[in-house]
Order: sequence, then C-alpha cells, then structure tokens
Amino acid sequence: MIPILRLQAAFLGSCLAAGAQPYSLPDAQAFLKTHCLLCHRGKAAPGGFDVTRYSGLPGMVADAPRWNSAIVRIREGSMPPPGARAIPQDERERFTGWLSRELKSAVCSSNPVPAPVPIRRLNRDEYAATIRDLLNVHVNAAHALPVDGAGGEGFDNAAETLTISPIHAEKYLDAAKEALQYAASEPKSRELFLIAQPGPGKTPDQAAEEVLASFVPRAFRRPVRPAELAPYLALFRMAAKRGEPYEDALLFALQGVLVSPRFLFHVEAANNTAQLRPLDSYDLASRLSYFLWGSMPDKVLTDLASAGTLNDPAVLHAQIPRMLKDVKATEFAQRFVEQWLGTRELGRDIQPDAKLFPQYYEAELQSAIRYEPILFFQELLANNLSLLNLIDSKFTILTNKLQRHYGLPKTDIGQQPKRVELPENSHRGGVLSMAAVLAVSSYPQRTSPVLRGKWALDALLGTPPPPPPPNVPVLAENHAGEPARTLRQRLTEHRRDPVCASCHSRIDPIGFGLENYDVLGRWRTEDAGQPIDSHGELPGGIQFEGPEQLKAVLLSKKDLFFHNLTAKMLGYALGRGLTPGDQCVVDGIVEKLAQNDYSAHTLVEEIVLSAPFRMQPGPSNPSP
Repeated sequence: MIPILRLQAAFLGSCLAAGAQPYSLPDAQAFLKTHCLLCHRGKAAPGGFDVTRYSGLPGMVADAPRWNSAIVRIREGSMPPPGARAIPQDERERFTGWLSRELKSAVCSSNPVPAPVPIRRLNRDEYAATIRDLLNVHVNAAHALPVDGAGGEGFDNAAETLTISPIHAEKYLDAAKEALQYAASEPKSRELFLIAQPGPGKTPDQAAEEVLASFVPRAFRRPVRPAELAPYLALFRMAAKRGEPYEDALLFALQGVLVSPRFLFHVEAANNTAQLRPLDSYDLASRLSYFLWGSMPDKVLTDLASAGTLNDPAVLHAQIPRMLKDVKATEFAQRFVEQWLGTRELGRDIQPDAKLFPQYYEAELQSAIRYEPILFFQELLANNLSLLNLIDSKFTILTNKLQRHYGLPKTDIGQQPKRVELPENSHRGGVLSMAAVLAVSSYPQRTSPVLRGKWALDALLGTPPPPPPPNVPVLAENHAGEPARTLRQRLTEHRRDPVCASCHSRIDPIGFGLENYDVLGRWRTEDAGQPIDSHGELPGGIQFEGPEQLKAVLLSKKDLFFHNLTAKMLGYALGRGLTPGDQCVVDGIVEKLAQNDYSAHTLVEEIVLSAPFRMQPGPSNPSP
C-alpha cells in the first residue's frame, strides 16, 4: 500500500497564524471550490481526481493517499498549474496544514494494530548469505536463481513479490546439491556440519540422526521436535537402502532440508490468540538478523532467543551496535542503499556511453564509484553518525583513483576505500555529489536535469512526479550549422508547452542545481561552450544557485527527507509495504530522530523497538 501522511504540521507550517480563526471543513471546501473545482470535477478531471466526490472528511480519510499527494503539490506550488491563478501562500499553509493534521489524526487516534508480516521466501541475496553462514562456504549458491523484483517500499525482500514457481523449485534443488557437495569437500565446512560418522558402537542411522539433530534447527532457525527430523532421516534411509555410501545418503537428506519451506521461507509461529503479543523470540532473532545482516541469526542471537531475553528492549538495544559493526552489516548497507538510491541499476540497465566516458570502464574506478555511497552509509551506521550527512557532509569514502576522478587534492589513500575529510570548496559531500548517483540519474550520453530532478524528488523526498502524459515532444537536439544551445536552453524551449510546464516546474530546478556535474560526477563549468547556469527556482519562490545552496534547501526540508528515509527503512525491515497505521510509527520515529541529532543508531533502534517490528497481531486484530 502506498505510504501516506508523509508530512507533519511542523514542516507544512502553522495552520493558524497568530490571532487567526480556527480552520474547519467549510473553510477547506471553500478553498477547493475556489482553487480546484474548475479542473478537478467530472469524468474529465485530471488523474480521475474529482473533488466533488468528497462531501466530508470521512471520504478524504478513506482516500488518504490521493489527498496526501495533493497536499504535497499544493504546498510546493505545482498545483494549480502554471497559468492558473496563484494561491496565496497563507491559504496554502492553512489548507494543507489542516488536512494533514486531520488525516494523521484519523488514523493515529484509533491506536492502529500492526499489520501481520506475510510469509515470504528468502530472496536471492538472503538465500546466498544463509547458505554461506549455515555451511561456512564462500561461494554464491544463488548464482543460478532468478532475479527477484521489487515490491513493498521498493525493495526485493518484500513479500508481495517473493512467490515461488516451478522454476524456483528446480533451481533450489540444484543449488542445494551444489552447495552441499562443495561444503563436503572443504575441511572447515565439513567439521561444522558433518559432525558424526558411523563407527564402533554407532550405527549409520545413529550418526545420521546426530547430524540432522544439529543441522535442522540451524537451518530452520528455531528448535525442532523429534517428529520434524523424521522425514529427513527417512530420506537418509531411502538413499542408504539404494546402496549409497553413508556420506552420499546423508547429503541427500540434507538436500531435503535445504528445499524445505521451513528453510526457504520466513515462517513465524502463528498468534492464535485474540490479543496483540510480542513476537516469538526465535522469530524476533531471525527478523533482526535478516534486517541488519540479510542472513540467519548467529550464536549470540540464538542463545538470547533460547534464554527468552531477546524481547527485552535493553537487550535489543545492546545488540544493535554489535550487529552494525559486524562486517555483515556492509551487505545490509549495500542492499538498502543500492535499491533506495537506484544505484544498483548502474552497470545493469544504465551504462555510461563507452566512447564518451571510457574512464568508467576502468575496473578500479568503476568499483570505487559503485561502493562510495554504500561504504559512506556503512560509515554512518558503524560509528553512529548523523544521517544529515546523507544530504551534506565534510567527508566521503575514496580511493586514489576516485580522488583523482573528482579532481581533489592528491593524498596517499591507496587502492582500498578510506574515509577522507573533504577540503573547502570541494563541491563534494552527501549523496547528491556522488558519481554513482549522478550517473544513474543521467542518460548514457549526457546529463539530464529532468532525470536528476525526478530522482531527487523520488529517492530523497519521497514525492515522485506523475508519469509524463502521452505524446510528449522529445527534447530538441543541437544540429550542425546551428548555434550550440546548452541543455538548459533546450529544456526552456521544451517547457513552453503548458502540458509539460506544470510538472517540469517541480522537476527541472533541482536538476539545474546539479548541472555542474557531468555524467560521471566530475565538476565542470561549461556546457556546449557556454557557462553553466545552475540557478533554480522551486514552486513557491525558493531560489538557489548550484549544489551547495541546493543542499541547504534540502536541509530545510529535512523532515520530509527523514519521513521518506524512515518509511523506506521500516518497509525494508518488515519485508512488506507500509500501511496507514505504520505511518503513525514513522511520525514517531522522525520525532525521536530530531531529538537525537538524527543519529544512525536512533533510526535502527526505533525501528527494531517499534510495534510493527516486535509485535504480532492475532487473526481477529484488523489493521488499517
């Protein structure tokens, strides 16, 4: 479900000026009649948004995602569109402030029950990491599995897309066989799981049962009853009866364990009561481990679950720093950041033109570009730094080659990525100036203020523009014999079409502020032989010049940024799309972040301690 209620009254501005009368539903209806009814009525209403359908607040609450989108567009001045009579700023503030509070109040005042987390399959990365940790092998066991699509809040660990098909079943069988054979050939792996052999006083059955009794609970990530071991012991006996040697028969049984739904799926103990209850301690261990490591719980988490203490907030609080400093947290940073920022597509569907930008295809530089945002985020997590660094920072993560690529003063960094303090006027700091982000928001041959503006609105602020209407004219190119025009000049001509102008007034200014960066993020001062104009003016009259001032504008909108970041991470942690009730939790976490200098650990801790993460509804607990 699309997240709603992203805006708090604090960001929207006070609804009531000093001495002003309270705002009410009749005031809102008068606002809509004056400023919206001309276009948004009847069957021809843009986007099917007919405001005459909403006679009162209950109807608005029922269609909150649509009204939340309207709040954003009215507040920033992109609705009504250019050419229509402008809405005075105080009227905007009063209407959007009132509606935002009413929508939020309607959901949050009902004490919403957390939604259930659906059963979901291990995604491709989780499967590979779990096999690695279960068998102590360092091979990618998931290399032949199909790629998972994104769902929920935009991540590939969302239950909505993690179904299973016949091709999955066949691939999992092959992957399990291959991984077990490899592990059996490695001495360190063998000693981890092949813990018993037939010998004097120990029959093959007894040895196999000993191995399974140790292996199955680790694979299923919880204790198992003797009856649950029986099917796998039966597989061993069947293979042995065919004349297979002990080890081959045992590997056949273990292969059955690795294709069991109990291994392949996140399966949590059912809550059959009528009450909301804390999650089972083993399920909580798995939920925490797959959130921060993308893999099975380690011995520390399993022991805490066995002792029944993991649900204690103080115990959970102590585990988070330990887990975030572990090398496995880098995989969390990679999976979350690359999908949140869209940089996973760099080198896949998005590739800079090899003739125009051959530097990108140098392996060391390409790797440094890809990992800069990942390791930057990991630095924030491991050292509990302020997440405001994502917008602007005094440091980044560089190698020698990336340092030269950015034109920064030479220091002896080496080939391995390191944290580097940035000099004054470096034009760097925060994700907006990173080559991976700038490349993924460009065309292969040139930069694009439109793509970059759209990327910032979507990835950073969570307010993506609508898709372009059909039959949009293409951007005019420069032709031989004609005076060269900058990209900005060509976009200005494009925006003369009123159909295009309404959305481009939101998108383009942000992209113009980033035009000093080329496709690979290098600083430049000219385009088509003319000085780059990096001035931008957002709806509502906010003006800025270049990336430094653009970052200052984004910092002034930090509540919106942190609502989006929190919603993204909560959705990733839960493995599902967020509900309206979850947005009340998001609001609370953003308040906690503001009280703690937006520290990275605060974000993770508040998600882990939240009701949607720790609590489990019963079958009779409906969630909004």
